[in-house]
Amino acid sequence: MSSRSDVVLETRPLGFPWETADPFLFCVHHDDAYPAGNERMGPAASLAGRNIGQDFAGKDGWRMYHGEVVPGFPQHPHRGFETVTIVRRGLIDHADSLGAAARFGAGDVQWLTAGEGICHSEMFPLLDRTNPNPVELFQIWLNLPAEDKLVPPHFAMLWSSTIPRCTFLDEAGRSTEVTVIAGQLDGKRAPSPPPRSWASRPDTDVAIWSIRMAPGAAWTLPKAAHPQSVRTLYFFKGASLRIGEHALSGHVAARVRSDVDVRLEAGDAETEILLLQGRPIGQPVVQYGPFVMNSREQIQRAMMDYQRTRFGGWPWTSDDPVHGREGRFARHADGRVEKVGA
Repeated sequence: MSSRSDVVLETRPLGFPWETADPFLFCVHHDDAYPAGNERMGPAASLAGRNIGQDFAGKDGWRMYHGEVVPGFPQHPHRGFETVTIVRRGLIDHADSLGAAARFGAGDVQWLTAGEGICHSEMFPLLDRTNPNPVELFQIWLNLPAEDKLVPPHFAMLWSSTIPRCTFLDEAGRSTEVTVIAGQLDGKRAPSPPPRSWASRPDTDVAIWSIRMAPGAAWTLPKAAHPQSVRTLYFFKGASLRIGEHALSGHVAARVRSDVDVRLEAGDAETEILLLQGRPIGQPVVQYGPFVMNSREQIQRAMMDYQRTRFGGWPWTSDDPVHGREGRFARHADGRVEKVGA
């Protein structure tokens, strides 16, 4: 039990995936030490001993996931929620049933509203044929309220150069850097999410922040803007972390009070935390695989609609397309193209 003075309300170990609170559905942290790539942008290593198509074991420090040549996730459907994909290292090649495509990484974020239904693939091309190709990312599932579950699908690219970063120094000059992927901090606001996202509403107080603290650094997390916001800190890197008077020595998810400022103190190693915050949607959640709706009947309808329409079909010649050896880009369904270089 927590006392009123304790800012930590609950802690849970980090599993796979990470448990989250409404309005979020879950978060997956992928961290794979891929070797050098081959001519097909797959790993230049033997795949013997792997359960190809379902390789999640982490043999040799990396996984093929559902990929057969290139690691990643070949085409699969979604309905009724959003994915927010934050790439810390490596690259992701996106392709979807609307004909859109993207290659992103190096701190870029893709925010995809599945809405009424979309099929997409997420592959991890290994472009470097000489050196290792590490890939690390978060994928966060953010729910949609009932009135927006069947909106048209939409994706937005939040390129790394457009995402604000706030740096704070403590009394000893030790730094804390906060990357503001959603929400606002210290007068800086994140790029706009898709228009029908729960995060796009002015009163939902959705925040997604990546917090990096130097060894021994201290920083005070300001209280949330909305009194009903639920706030969770995912401590995933570092030796130890103190949250208020609560000392953590293992990597955990800590749900903390959102109505007060919270002092964070890193241990003697660089410390990283992912913050997820938002006002709950407060509606029933019924999930079946890649579909998240409000009732069993809606799940059955989603399955029937997908079997009937394939959510627009698949305009690609393979289930796992990769985009050559070009740099980062996005080509939207309306033909608009964004290019951001290597």
